[in-house]
Amino acid sequence: MSAGVLRLDGEHILRPVRIGDGAALSRAYLSNREHLAPWEPTRDESFFTIDSQERHAQECVTDAASGRSIRFVIESDDGEIRGRMNINNIVRGAFWSADLGYWVDAARQHRGLATRAVSQILEYSRTELRLHRMQAATLLHNIGSQRVLLGNGFERIGLAPKYLRIAGEWQDHVLFQRLLEEPLSARRERP
Repeated sequence: MSAGVLRLDGEHILRPVRIGDGAALSRAYLSNREHLAPWEPTRDESFFTIDSQERHAQECVTDAASGRSIRFVIESDDGEIRGRMNINNIVRGAFWSADLGYWVDAARQHRGLATRAVSQILEYSRTELRLHRMQAATLLHNIGSQRVLLGNGFERIGLAPKYLRIAGEWQDHVLFQRLLEEPLSARRERP
């Protein structure tokens, strides 16, 4: 399954990860290492290398071709990667759902970039992938991400104790869903 380039604003695009992205992904993860550490699994040194990120890019291309997941980068006009948007665990059958994961460069936060990118991902998931539902999970204290999700019509659906191993510990997460066949909900819940 292929995806095209989506314009987010005058400076950023959203595009699928491609072979050859290893060096730019390595730079993005290295420059955001401290920023991402509280929100992601513990990473060993090899994760940040160009070789490791190039292998990851190849996996992304393979997974997209098989329809298992589609992973995107937020790229600025200078060609640098400024964030990620991932449609993971695409399931068809009776489910027609996927999981959303994302991050934005520390220096690009509070500009609406994540909100616009999530909106584009939802539209792509609805129209191109024909998904019924998108799920996302945030750490309990990740209020910024919760606001992005709620602002894009997600609703809280529960609490998952010890859901993911983040920053070296099994941590509770708030679960959200967005039904893609429905219009945006007028009810917006504040975190």
